[in-house]
Amino acid sequence: MSIRLSNIAKQFGRFPALSPLDLTIHQGEMMGLLGPSGSGKTTLLRIIAGLETADDGTIHFGEREVTRLHVRERRVGFVFQNYALFRHMTVADNVAFGLQVMPKKQRPAAAVIAQRVAQLLETVQLGHLAQRYPEQLSGGQKQRIALARALATQPEVLLLDEPFGALDAKVRKELRRWLRTLHDELKFTSVFVTHDQDEALELSDRVVVMSHGRIEQIDTPAQLYANPNSRFVFDFLGNANVFDARWHAQGWHNGAAFLLPPEQPALQQDGQLYVRSHELMLTHKASSQACLPFTVVSITPIGAEVRVELSPRGWLSETLWEARLAHQQLQELAITRGSQVFATPTTGYFFGAQPPADTPHASAPVKIHWPFLPKGILAFDI
Repeated sequence: MSIRLSNIAKQFGRFPALSPLDLTIHQGEMMGLLGPSGSGKTTLLRIIAGLETADDGTIHFGEREVTRLHVRERRVGFVFQNYALFRHMTVADNVAFGLQVMPKKQRPAAAVIAQRVAQLLETVQLGHLAQRYPEQLSGGQKQRIALARALATQPEVLLLDEPFGALDAKVRKELRRWLRTLHDELKFTSVFVTHDQDEALELSDRVVVMSHGRIEQIDTPAQLYANPNSRFVFDFLGNANVFDARWHAQGWHNGAAFLLPPEQPALQQDGQLYVRSHELMLTHKASSQACLPFTVVSITPIGAEVRVELSPRGWLSETLWEARLAHQQLQELAITRGSQVFATPTTGYFFGAQPPADTPHASAPVKIHWPFLPKGILAFDI
């Protein structure tokens, strides 16, 4: 079942929760709504469900308009962050609840309900817990039961509001993988809300990044990460270092630091260069294209990577910089806390003070790759 939202707007008092927006969710797609608190993502999810009413706009499920339909008539399954299980009911009774309260003409027979509950519990791999009570379950098990209950009425659309927010990191990761597998097997259309970028990028077919009630960008996880179209998207996805660039003498300068960009008119101005932590190369020498001097502040192993925090030396930055290296790279560099190093971006994203007129988004960055000069003129001593 596809979902089409047209010109949806919502205001709470004087607060504009959603500016007029359009969104299409394809049949069988898993769509992630990603954004910080107050961005409007939960309000949008509740409007799709029918738990909130939009001030303006229309909603279609397939060819059926559901804008003014009650939540019961929309055939939507909803999974809450806090599970919302009935503590006095067994697991089986919780899953069956939505079927048992259906109008008599639509309610399946008791035997059919029992069979469907048993099938769903096997689907979520919890058939052996049918007679237990919610207080006897772990957080991950409760979330699976909440999902089974949402699927029991065979909804056309499944909506999830921060479904893993109350779980610890290990359980979240396991359930994300499990939910994605289940979605691919059952092929239902689903929309979920999250403020966790890893969760959105891992689960979604496409991600909607929201801010202040507006949609900033809609894209596949790979494209969203590779081509963020605004400073907000870049900042929210995180792990980015920012170089405040002042254009002078054919390059960007900041105190003792400089970067030489390609010869493009859009780059010949003041602005900010965003560099992700894994796209930063450390050496003991500067290069002809980059002189970013740092002092190593800390070195922290994190799984297969090492996080190196860097303090700018002779130039200004609002925060420490971060580089992520493989363990072998760190060993080859032979650096320790207090070492003096130079950094060169391998990829950067430049936001100019005057964005090019032909960019598809008003604040879209220019993507740059280093090195771009002929080989053989890369390193020199400082």
